[in-house]
Amino acid sequence: MNTELLGVIVTFLLTILLAFPLGKYIARVYKGEKTFTDFMEPVERFIFRMCGIDPNRKMNWKEFLKAMLTINLLWFVYAFFLLLFQGRLPMNPDGNPGQTPDLAFNTAISFLVNCNLQHYSGETGATYFTQMFVLMFLQFVSAATGLAALVAVFNGLKEKTTNNLGNFWSIFTKTITRILLPLCVIIAVLLTFNGSPSSYDGKDSIVTLQGDTVQVSRGPAAGFIAIKHLGTNGGGYFGANSAHPLENPNYFTNMLEMIAQVIIPVAMIFAMGFYINRKKFAYVIFGVMTVGMLCLLIPTMHWEINGNPAIAKLGVVQPTGAMEGKEVRFGPAASGYWSIVTTIISTGSVNSMHDSSMPLSGLMELLGMMINAFYGGCGVGILNYLIYLIIAVFISGLMVGRTPEFMGHKVEAREIKIAAIVTLFSAILLKGGTALAAYFFAHHPEIGWAVQPSAWLNNPGYHGFSEMLYEFTSSNANNGSGFEGLGDNNIFWNVSTGFVLILSRYIPIIGPVAIVGLLANKKFIPESSGTLKTDSITFGTMTFAVIIIVNALSFFPALALGPLAEYFSMH
Repeated sequence: MNTELLGVIVTFLLTILLAFPLGKYIARVYKGEKTFTDFMEPVERFIFRMCGIDPNRKMNWKEFLKAMLTINLLWFVYAFFLLLFQGRLPMNPDGNPGQTPDLAFNTAISFLVNCNLQHYSGETGATYFTQMFVLMFLQFVSAATGLAALVAVFNGLKEKTTNNLGNFWSIFTKTITRILLPLCVIIAVLLTFNGSPSSYDGKDSIVTLQGDTVQVSRGPAAGFIAIKHLGTNGGGYFGANSAHPLENPNYFTNMLEMIAQVIIPVAMIFAMGFYINRKKFAYVIFGVMTVGMLCLLIPTMHWEINGNPAIAKLGVVQPTGAMEGKEVRFGPAASGYWSIVTTIISTGSVNSMHDSSMPLSGLMELLGMMINAFYGGCGVGILNYLIYLIIAVFISGLMVGRTPEFMGHKVEAREIKIAAIVTLFSAILLKGGTALAAYFFAHHPEIGWAVQPSAWLNNPGYHGFSEMLYEFTSSNANNGSGFEGLGDNNIFWNVSTGFVLILSRYIPIIGPVAIVGLLANKKFIPESSGTLKTDSITFGTMTFAVIIIVNALSFFPALALGPLAEYFSMH
């Protein structure tokens, strides 16, 4: 077997082997059972006492969302002003200036919503202070916010009838102290011992083999890199993200970072089975998500390994595959694997440049973000999957002529309307934003919004359309990766994607929490011979079909104008 393929298979299998016991541990944490991290309890009590929080107070779904949205608003204001004035703050040995208002607006929102869409370069666009106390801080709290929302859904599904989805503050705090922080310490130590910098020194002068003297940025990167992957955030400490040799020094760190970004989304599926005592249901969801991931991954690796057909026409042999924009340390197989897992789970980090991917590989990356429910980000992956699941329950009920039921509760008009709004709103944001950008580029190239639309694209053809489509798809999926041929640090892109980031983060969280809150408050209906089995392979297949059909109807025309048109033009 090809050693590159073997490396990918081993990485995925290790992820699953580690995710299962981690899922069991996470379920114990949220159930309040004894775990080896109980030593953090005094720290949690201190936090609750200092903040005046009663961690035992019960919250319904409206109170839970109010607490979540209020604190997120506070974090946005905090981040915006620190980024705006970072040039005047300490821990800035390289003398980096403050961000412009539109860039600070975009960056603060982006890290707040777990997207980390970076319209700046890490070495010059942020200081050590804002990297640590703004961006790294937001990577912890945004991941914990998504996981807390998912646990609220677990609480609603666990009980027959309840108005209590748990206490946001308690769940949120335990997520950081007992899950994210301990795992990040382990990952950061491993990265440090493998060459990722973990100091506060400024730039260092390096003499290259050619005799040139270059300035190399350093800083406390290891901890930042750990949480960027573990929390499915993806923000790069350096501009080249994990294609940078200090952010991803060798093949071991490449495997470590790929495992880190997938492990919690997969572990939360298993944790759900243990937490709500429906293991078979969790296994079905895991199966559907894994099949979906493989449908995107296998073709991508095939296209990247086999190289560019346009070059092959010229008689040029490509023994190492399509290597443009890729690291020779990792190769096309590992880069293809990374490109798919980082897009399906909304991490958005890169170890190769997605703008250089083969056209159909770019198609798969786009589809992974458009579906946004194959594993998905921390917490929100299962929340997005729940929307598809509710639609599948509704369609199944119509097919058999019964009132749709889910987990012993009738799914009625309100729940279906919420699911439909979430699904349709995502498509509106993504395609509407792309259409607006394409209109300005085609009809108003003279508008002087910091950078004229005519200067946005280096590739104004099919690939240029894909670049604009990718930017809004990435924003809508809270992903953060990009086709970086796009000039995006200007008022139009900073403001437009900023609003897409806000809406596409909170509406898909509010929707599922509201649906489960409404269902959990209804009378419980015991199972009967006519009850729809949501933990069966048949229903799993039905849900998979719904995912495919909904996304094909929503996004195929846009994909036909971009990556598909580019692919056919190559032949």
